[in-house]
Amino acid sequence: MEAFTLETPAGSIHVARWRPETTEALRSPIVLLHDSLGCVALWRTFPALLSQVTGREVIAYDRLGFGLSAPYPGKLPMSFIADEARTTFAALREELGLSGFVLLGHSVGGGMAIEAAGQHADGCEALISVAAQAFMEPRILAGIREADAAFRDPDQLARLARHHGDKAQWVLRAWVDTWQTEAFADWDLAAALSRVHCPTLAIHGEHDEFGSPAQARYIAERSTGPGEARILPCGHVPHRECPERLIATLLPFLTTQTTA
Repeated sequence: MEAFTLETPAGSIHVARWRPETTEALRSPIVLLHDSLGCVALWRTFPALLSQVTGREVIAYDRLGFGLSAPYPGKLPMSFIADEARTTFAALREELGLSGFVLLGHSVGGGMAIEAAGQHADGCEALISVAAQAFMEPRILAGIREADAAFRDPDQLARLARHHGDKAQWVLRAWVDTWQTEAFADWDLAAALSRVHCPTLAIHGEHDEFGSPAQARYIAERSTGPGEARILPCGHVPHRECPERLIATLLPFLTTQTTA
């Protein structure tokens, strides 16, 4: 793994990249977008495994306010999902000269990947969402409330701080408070999905506590490109719960829907 810092107008961003040991052809990289409490480190061994199996470079970064990136300057705005595509992702794409790429986003990172696929349609070859939320439903809020209660345990917050340092409390409140606001009650990604023209694979866990499998079907059906929904026998974090099963699901899609 290679790591470096990307300087943006809003602050420094921690970026990591994994390259396969061998590859027969130059393939566009896969860019990972993490979840609401996530960061590069919490992808664990998945990026390296994904790189080796697909023969592609894999790139991941900590969003502003998360992991090893700089603190977020203030409160997270309601537009934060769409903003990511035109701010940090756009800066990353320019810095690395990404003319073509595949997007893979987990949870809220899946929503950001959808926005990026639409806003950067000239370069996005394929979109993979994993456990993404694309519209509000009771299960999302119930899961967030349960998680918020669990984080009242100081040990839980301490575990979060291992990855986010003194930003941990901000990371938690940015997730819990933003999603429970009245302004988010009618939120959905229908408009963003109408701008997605590349092949789309929406993966969801059958037992996901932060959204029903209907989320994946919604994404696949509303993308204007070829769309497919796949349901796995797992929960909200397939890349930790069943990484091999996840890769076995997305590998045929990448093989048939993207070019070398």
